[in-house]
Amino acid sequence: MMPQPNIPQSHFFFQKSVFPTINEFLTQRLKHGVGGRMSYLLRTLTKKEEVDYMIRDTIDKLLVLRFGRSSDSVCLQLDDILSKSEREVSKFASIALVDVDSEEIQVYIKYFDITLIPSTVFFFNAHHMKMDSGSADHTKWVGAFHRKQDFIDVVEEIFRGAMKGKLIVNCPLPPERIPKFQLLYKDM
Repeated sequence: MMPQPNIPQSHFFFQKSVFPTINEFLTQRLKHGVGGRMSYLLRTLTKKEEVDYMIRDTIDKLLVLRFGRSSDSVCLQLDDILSKSEREVSKFASIALVDVDSEEIQVYIKYFDITLIPSTVFFFNAHHMKMDSGSADHTKWVGAFHRKQDFIDVVEEIFRGAMKGKLIVNCPLPPERIPKFQLLYKDM
């Protein structure tokens, strides 16, 4: 029997420091401000051209754009729900995140009046889809969904309405599961 060579541990290819676990990797990203856990799993748009492309070229599918920050806890909660739902809605919807801190995105922030984050905007064949959820603003969903099934129900309802040619649909969720907020009007 041949004696085993005495190779130092540092020469092995699979070192823990070289291949950290996914949790360690994501924790390091958060520490260094490189984005949150879910923003790593979903496509993030930081340029106006990327958003334009997604809106224009997503055909026969609902496009879900979450406007927010990867460092915000409510955005991360919503991102968790979006990433867990992505596979289930992939046949009829595409999901992307939009970084509100990007300079190039500010034209969309102003156009959609994104003052509260997270805000989720829906498109179908380049048409802005609206939803009556009992609030004064039908153009976007403000806040996080309470659970994964709530998000899936909303996406399905908007998709069904879009397939029938509607540009506004009624929210399928009960009022207690719809985030409440008050609109404040400036210069009135």
